[in-house]
Amino acid sequence: MPGGCKGKRGPRSNNRRFMEAVFWMARSGSRWKDLPERFGKLSTVKQRYYDWVDRGVFAEIFQALSGEEDMEWLMVDSTIVRAHEHAAGARRQKGGRMPKGLGRSRGGLSTKIHACTDGLGDPVRLLAGPGQESDIGPAAALIHGFRAECVLADRGYDADHFRAAIRQACAEPVIPFTRSRAAVSRHDKDHYKERNRVERFFNKLKQFRRVATRYDKRLANFMGFVTLAAIAILLR
Repeated sequence: MPGGCKGKRGPRSNNRRFMEAVFWMARSGSRWKDLPERFGKLSTVKQRYYDWVDRGVFAEIFQALSGEEDMEWLMVDSTIVRAHEHAAGARRQKGGRMPKGLGRSRGGLSTKIHACTDGLGDPVRLLAGPGQESDIGPAAALIHGFRAECVLADRGYDADHFRAAIRQACAEPVIPFTRSRAAVSRHDKDHYKERNRVERFFNKLKQFRRVATRYDKRLANFMGFVTLAAIAILLR
């Protein structure tokens, strides 16, 4: 983790106290101004969190912890997170796309978290987009580069191009057909029963209040807390 001598890696700092501070924020869902004094100066902790998000430090920690995954099965799914009114209003970058990743779904402003987990239900990849985004949109990106025997998903992922992407990765799709298809689905029903593990992962993820409700204007800052929650789950 960044820290230590002053220079390229930043000033000397207490990494343990900083990590305890951001884990407290993720778990409690509190505002930055409510951060207890025992975690250090508010402005320092807040700015350091934003710096680590921009530098991808939390993503690197997550990748290091998820390196020992059980890749016999892969499971993909998504969940919608309601956005607080304070999450709206992020500035548009000149010549770029909106950085907030907010969309409107049935419940109002929301963000959708897409997750890929291994056979044990531990996360191996996390993506996010606006709440109205379809499940199948980023599905291929979720499994790209992974090798597994089969990929489990619900009917929302029943698309010929996604099945082709799974087979191209030398895996077997375990996805039931939608009712609109004339053919009868022949997926392995015993394997499909194990798909509940990705649902249980989302249940654990939303125990972190800063993830269950989105308060951050920038999508990158929100995903920083999502990644922190996933790191905590992997460390259990």
